[in-house]
Amino acid sequence: MAIHRMNPSNLKYISLLTLTVQNSMVSLSMRYATTRDGPIFFSSTAVFMAEITKLLTCLVLVFMEEGTMLRFKASLHNAIVKNKTDTLKMTVPSLIYVLQNNLLYISAANLDAATYQVTYQLKILTTAIFAVFMLRKKLFSTQWGSLFILVCGVAMVQLSAGGENRVVSVEQNRTLGFAAALGACVLSGFAGIFFEKMLKTSDLSVWMRNIQLSLLSLPLSLITSYANDGAKISDKGFFYGYDYFVYFLVLLQACGGLIVAVVVKYADNILKGFATSLAIVLSCIVSIYLFNFELTTQFAFGTVLVIVSIFLYGHDPTKGKNAKKVSTLKDDEEKLLGGDPEDV
Repeated sequence: MAIHRMNPSNLKYISLLTLTVQNSMVSLSMRYATTRDGPIFFSSTAVFMAEITKLLTCLVLVFMEEGTMLRFKASLHNAIVKNKTDTLKMTVPSLIYVLQNNLLYISAANLDAATYQVTYQLKILTTAIFAVFMLRKKLFSTQWGSLFILVCGVAMVQLSAGGENRVVSVEQNRTLGFAAALGACVLSGFAGIFFEKMLKTSDLSVWMRNIQLSLLSLPLSLITSYANDGAKISDKGFFYGYDYFVYFLVLLQACGGLIVAVVVKYADNILKGFATSLAIVLSCIVSIYLFNFELTTQFAFGTVLVIVSIFLYGHDPTKGKNAKKVSTLKDDEEKLLGGDPEDV
């Protein structure tokens, strides 16, 4: 209730801050957690724990929306049990999100946080391509241009000589890290558009959709955990390497998407682009001090190109023209209705 009473302008700044902190903290936390000294947790189990956390969070949010336990149960029954076909359709994005999250951990373990953050922006390209083919969306010429700039920027970052000047406890493979990030971007683009299509063709809330996703993702992520790390889990335990920071990372991963789902309601494309750009800059700065990251001229220029592409992709060239048309129509309407005494 309090969020509705807040000034929309203040909500925009809160959105900016939340998106920036969330975007930068995920990449930095994943990098630190997967390369620090000491026992390293199994990332596949972290994906499973994140799904449990997301499910519980969404259940609480739906309960708060419904108000009573009776309405809450009825809502879950109608959305999940009665609508079985619709629920089963969510198997596709559920499986994809499980694979994507596992790939992101592989990428974070093999790429420094700054490179990971910049490279993962290729999801803009994959999302745009899937939107064109699956939603028949038409892109502006400026958006196609921004996608080309994005690819050039990421290529410059990947080919730069920059990196972390520190010894890590796990073996690093930059090619594997890039391949994992690229795979995650493709999966993210497809799943995002598929999920958007499902939301547009149904009146279910985003929280209920996430409950459907998590219910299907839980068994899939558990199977993935034992398929990837079954022998290690049997030997060392499911929660091997877990501490307060890993639990924090799980919470960050689980609630990150939910936080974004809330704040983007109050943010436009320019603000989202600004938040993403700030997150990239923040990740680079923190990486210099936390991970001894060496920032080269080529890396910096590539990052600037990626940031420019983000703003350019979010720009709507028809917005100003439409605003002028609306303004002209309003003026004509005022004249017809006698809004200005001098014009009567």
